[in-house]
Amino acid sequence: MHKIILQTTEDGSHTLFVPDLNEHYHSTHGALQESEMVFIQNGLHHITACIKEINVLEVGFGTGLNALLTVLESKKQKRKINYVAVEPEPIAADILENLNFPTIIGGTEAAGYFKKINEAGWVYPTFLSDYFIISKIQAKLEDISLKDEQFHLVFFDAFGPDVQPELWTEQVFTQLFKCLKQNGILVTYSCKGTVKRALKAAGFSIEKLPGPVGKREVLRATKIRS
Repeated sequence: MHKIILQTTEDGSHTLFVPDLNEHYHSTHGALQESEMVFIQNGLHHITACIKEINVLEVGFGTGLNALLTVLESKKQKRKINYVAVEPEPIAADILENLNFPTIIGGTEAAGYFKKINEAGWVYPTFLSDYFIISKIQAKLEDISLKDEQFHLVFFDAFGPDVQPELWTEQVFTQLFKCLKQNGILVTYSCKGTVKRALKAAGFSIEKLPGPVGKREVLRATKIRS
């Protein structure tokens, strides 16, 4: 297991730094604002309101921040969300306990949900509320089998292409393309040329969107069959 250092980003929220990889779990310009913009605003808010039950796949569960924002959004929208998170190397509980996301978001509800998310087991689904079920899978994405047309939305939040190039490939994106429903969406923070080419080769229609502070552009990819 790599050494992990807790750091504070520019919006006051925490991130984790892995010295061995020279990589952060979130943007140092603002962990919370990055997750809210890339995954909630560009992804979850883009799912049509007529879909009352949403299936979400997260590649790279990490700190649980995206899951926390999603469970809070599910209650706000009163829409059921089935959330599947894949993570090969879960973060130790004592590190997760020190993350300040609930404090920055505010309210006892966020703290309660964050605790439940990170205490949820890695074998069976956990019901967090009437609107949110989380299933955490400890495995590499390439080692699990996903059903065709299972998900409406993919949060692709793996370490960057320079650190985990094996995850940012046409082969992986083809696997995700197949598991998405028609008009399903994949959102990610990376806008590198290699990533765009791999997504297009897998069949996605891609669009560049304005990024959060410190990042000019991010990506949204949609499964559209002609």
